[in-house]
Amino acid sequence: MDDLRLSLIDHLDELRKRIIVICLALIVGAIVSYFHINLIISIVVRPAGEMEFIYLSPPELFTAYIKISLIVGGLITSPIILYHIWAFLKPGLKPRERKYLLVALYMGIIFFLMGSFFAYFIIIPMTLSFFVKMSVNQIAPMFSFANYIGFCSTLLLSFGLVFQLPLLILLLTQLNLVSPKTFKRYRKFFVLAIFVVAAVLTPPDVVSQMLMALPMILLYEFSISLSIIIDKRRRKKEKNK
Repeated sequence: MDDLRLSLIDHLDELRKRIIVICLALIVGAIVSYFHINLIISIVVRPAGEMEFIYLSPPELFTAYIKISLIVGGLITSPIILYHIWAFLKPGLKPRERKYLLVALYMGIIFFLMGSFFAYFIIIPMTLSFFVKMSVNQIAPMFSFANYIGFCSTLLLSFGLVFQLPLLILLLTQLNLVSPKTFKRYRKFFVLAIFVVAAVLTPPDVVSQMLMALPMILLYEFSISLSIIIDKRRRKKEKNK
């Protein structure tokens, strides 16, 4: 019992140390980002084209800068964060599980960036263009910069998470937790779930929800095809053993 308690205390102590390192890395990353805020802002507003923004209260712009710095700081320090997550989980995993977790962590970054780039270059410009065209002579589009940052960060994060879907399905298939037949059998329910997730993750408008739901459905169908290939290879290996 004492050994178990000491082991638990050691794990908690290690977890505390790694959380502290992660927090310090985030703070340093945010500070570095803040010193380059003008460059970051120029990149952030690029999807808006010639659109101009306003801020409605004295601290609003400063708060938006802090938010941007924290987000960018998290992105540039993500390898450090993932390393400490990996190092903490590694001792309790089997060799096969370690390999899959390591691949999942770093492939997760790649898929997240793919989703964010898709949102940045395609979804955000299309959505903003749609809303600007809704303006009339008496109502001019004047967007708050803080609201724009919230809108963009929501879409970037949402699409980054959505693009994890193929990785999740492939991992479930590789670990033999779910078969491709299951994904096919419950396709209707998954499509319904996709629209629900799109409604929750995106801003409250039909355009953003549809622009997220349709790529998710395509990713789901693509993931099923890859899942079938992986499942066949896994079964072939098991048969040859």
